[in-house]
Amino acid sequence: MSTPRKHVLAVASGGGHWVQLLRLRPAFDHSDVTYMTTNAAYARDVDESLLTVADANLQEKFRLVRMFIEVLVHVARLRPDVVISTGAAPGFAAIFFGRLFGARTVWIDSIANSEALSVSGRFARRYADVWLTQWDHLAHPDGPEYWGGVL
Repeated sequence: MSTPRKHVLAVASGGGHWVQLLRLRPAFDHSDVTYMTTNAAYARDVDESLLTVADANLQEKFRLVRMFIEVLVHVARLRPDVVISTGAAPGFAAIFFGRLFGARTVWIDSIANSEALSVSGRFARRYADVWLTQWDHLAHPDGPEYWGGVL
């Protein structure tokens, strides 16, 4: 009897966050994957399902609330087994709601954050089962951990 395939929700904002998430695709080979991002044009990058949500940050309160609601609706509908994100705000929201719905959660802080952890990454630490940095010098015994980079 074969093991059922896990459903992975892979989430990233646009730009470098998205590029880093795509570099993780080989890790999803034996899973059913749904991608979530802020740019519908990224559908060209993946063969799997792609969901889009509003792009927002802490300075755009209304858009941030809208984005959180959109992520909540998608996570509640999908009920993924695993949520993984390379950042930023939509990734945090997905980690937060994924955890509430029983998913295992993985946060990988962006390679761009070489001097300090991202704001979203600092928020994600409470909800991520696995909390990672891509910089060895930012790792600490109580997290985040360093397992390498996805440059």
